[in-house]
Amino acid sequence: MRRTAAVLSAAVLLLGTAGAQAQGGAAGEAGVQLKAGAGREVTTSRCIICHSLEYIPANAPAMDRAAWQKTLQKMRERFGAPIDEEEARTILDYLSTNYARRS
Repeated sequence: MRRTAAVLSAAVLLLGTAGAQAQGGAAGEAGVQLKAGAGREVTTSRCIICHSLEYIPANAPAMDRAAWQKTLQKMRERFGAPIDEEEARTILDYLSTNYARRS
């Protein structure tokens, strides 16, 4: 009986911790706001599925249009990101306009 209670207590603690982390992640994402522009909504909705939006501005200094295109291709082909061709063009245009270093 004591062992069962201990196991249940540990499970409740783990679930509570996971829930707090999930809520904290969602709250943290609310603070990341991508720049206004055509394609922001598509970019946000597709990219947030797999990673934090912070990835975008954090990597922007090293990215140009070609690098973003290569990254989008990798996300779609290697990681199975649910982005169709039209969305990929929209995201690429948005990222290269708002988050790319100038050549």
